[in-house]
Amino acid sequence: MLREHQGWIWIGAGVIALGLYGVAATFQFDDNSGRILAVYGGIFVAGSIAWGMVADGYRPDRWDVIGALVCIAGMAVIMHATRSH
Repeated sequence: MLREHQGWIWIGAGVIALGLYGVAATFQFDDNSGRILAVYGGIFVAGSIAWGMVADGYRPDRWDVIGALVCIAGMAVIMHATRSH
């Protein structure tokens, strides 16, 4: 963003968005914290593509979309699979 002279507002918004993701993950005091980080990763991948579309005018191709959907699907499997405890 700096090299493209987008301005400090976009930079600040990006820093805040990434910071909020990181802060939200730290509030998970549970045996499933690894799974929660997997959710963070899936959202981060899809969110990064969305951020590029909004902030940079990036147009994802079908492989970008498929990859993001695979990440979201993987995240859903990790979070919602039935497990025996």
